[in-house]
Amino acid sequence: QLKKEFRLERFLLLANVVAWRLLWLTYLGRINPDLPCSVALDPAEWQALYCFIHKTPLVPQQPPSIHQALSWIAQLGGFLGRKSDGSPGVKVLWRGWRRLFDITQAWLIFNSS
Repeated sequence: QLKKEFRLERFLLLANVVAWRLLWLTYLGRINPDLPCSVALDPAEWQALYCFIHKTPLVPQQPPSIHQALSWIAQLGGFLGRKSDGSPGVKVLWRGWRRLFDITQAWLIFNSS
């Protein structure tokens, strides 16, 4: 599918935007972990993430911290979060981000009037 040069170029441009956003989220989570995740995530993203992780349709009034949201995204990507695991890496966050995209799309479909 990426045999044509322009297709590869488009893919790389899109991948750069997603990679930049993930690195920015990671940076925000490390320098200011108490910041609300609504600074970096759309309302549908953090609400879908919260409801999926907690297995509830009820959304809290206040968004969780960016550190907590990153932990949940990493959990979606397979991060176990044990004491000795350290911070989640880029690969785990990438996998979690891809899952979050699908979860958010489903959230938007099921919550549309």
